[in-house]
Amino acid sequence: MVELLPSRAEHRPALEVFLRDWNALRVARRGVLVDSLDHPAVLAWSEGELTGVATYVIDGHVCELLTLHTASRLMGVGSALLAAVRDIARAAGCRCLWVVTTNDNLEALRFYQRRGFRLALLRPGAVDRSRELLKPEIPTSGAYGIPLRDELELEMGLAQD
Repeated sequence: MVELLPSRAEHRPALEVFLRDWNALRVARRGVLVDSLDHPAVLAWSEGELTGVATYVIDGHVCELLTLHTASRLMGVGSALLAAVRDIARAAGCRCLWVVTTNDNLEALRFYQRRGFRLALLRPGAVDRSRELLKPEIPTSGAYGIPLRDELELEMGLAQD
C-alpha cells in the first residue's frame, strides 16, 4: 500500500537523499538550473520507506512536473504521483502540465505519452549546452548507450471542470 503525502519540512532529509540518488537535486532544463528542493513535492511512502517523489512548479496557468522518480517501476507509484500533481495543478487553475525529458529516456517517453502527454518541442543540443554551462556531471551517454544531447518537452492540457 502506497500513501501519497505533500512534502513537509520533516521529510527534507529523506527527500534530499532520494533525489540525490537520482541525480535530481539540481535539474537543468530550458537552459536554466533549478534546485528541486526549492519546490513543492508529492511523496510516495510504503511501509515507512520513501518510494517515489514528484516535484513540481506552478507558474500562473501552467505547471511543470520538474522531477518524477520511483524506487521501482511498473508498480503504479509513478502513475499515482503524476495523477496527484495533475490534480494539484487543476486545483490551482492551471491549464497545462508540462515536463522535459531527454532524448535517451525511452521509458519516460512511453510513460508520459500513455498518460495523455503529447510531444510539444524538441531542443536539439540543449543537454550538451546544459552539460557545458550548467551541470557538468550530466553524462554524455544515457539509457541504452544513446548519446545524451537533446531535450524533449511534452505537455498535457488540463481541462477545468
